Amino acid sequence: MSNLNDFILFAQAVEQGGFAAAARHLGLPKSTVSKRVAELEARLDARLLHRTSRSFVLTDAGREVFEHARAAMIEVEAAESAVLARRAEPSGIVRITASVPTAQFHLAGQLPRLAVTLPKLQIQLHVTDRFVDLIQEGFDIALRSHFGPLADSDLMARPIHRETIGLVAAPGYLAAAGIPATPEDLAGHDGLLAQPRTPTWKLTAGERVVEVIPRTRFFADESTALLAAAKAGLGITALPRSISAAAVAGGLVVPVLPQWQAGEVTTTVLTTHRRGQLPAVRAVVDFLAGSLRPAGAGD
Repeated sequence: MSNLNDFILFAQAVEQGGFAAAARHLGLPKSTVSKRVAELEARLDARLLHRTSRSFVLTDAGREVFEHARAAMIEVEAAESAVLARRAEPSGIVRITASVPTAQFHLAGQLPRLAVTLPKLQIQLHVTDRFVDLIQEGFDIALRSHFGPLADSDLMARPIHRETIGLVAAPGYLAAAGIPATPEDLAGHDGLLAQPRTPTWKLTAGERVVEVIPRTRFFADESTALLAAAKAGLGITALPRSISAAAVAGGLVVPVLPQWQAGEVTTTVLTTHRRGQLPAVRAVVDFLAGSLRPAGAGD
């Protein structure tokens, strides 16, 4: 029967990017780590790594073993943390991934407070607009903002905030183009849109629903770019109210048809089942759920 420690040494070598880094992390000789991984390969009769002096690459078999070995390592961490949690505050590293707008408008003001509230935690925030696989890339938490239901997955999902989307434009643009009095008036205005394939705004006010197609002036699939275009006077755009709140407060843009909303955005925390049970991860999720209230937005 294989030694569980060998699987954990293998997982650490992969996570740290090499035997030397894993040895430093674990406080072991490099030769011990490489020897134990070689013995694991021999027992499994499978090559797990392609390694040279300059590269360290998993084989197909190695990727499968790593996934299971890392799961075992997480279970060991969870068992240890469950005991420590009885007598200590949450501690350790928690890795979070979020999109650029979510990080800028939701997390930037909250994570420093979290660091003060839970000083034994080390928060690592990775900001990217690409899709991140929590399991494969080793993240504890993903914070995602979405307009419709998330795709089914094995992840634990906890919606923590909802806010409406409103129309805004620069005062200068409205002075030149006129202020829309009804949703139908938007058809004669320049639209700054997120999706070139669906250049339509679906506006609601109570039970009333109106779909309009503005003149297409500008496309961007990123909220800060749309806000910048609106502040520059290019036209009208639809944004979550938390994103436009500071610009509205500063008079750089103003609400358009404020009694109407152009949809709703939900912010959801995602964790894996194993990582989500760790006290440190639970503490961060609970903090975000209790404090993530974007300025200018209501639940």
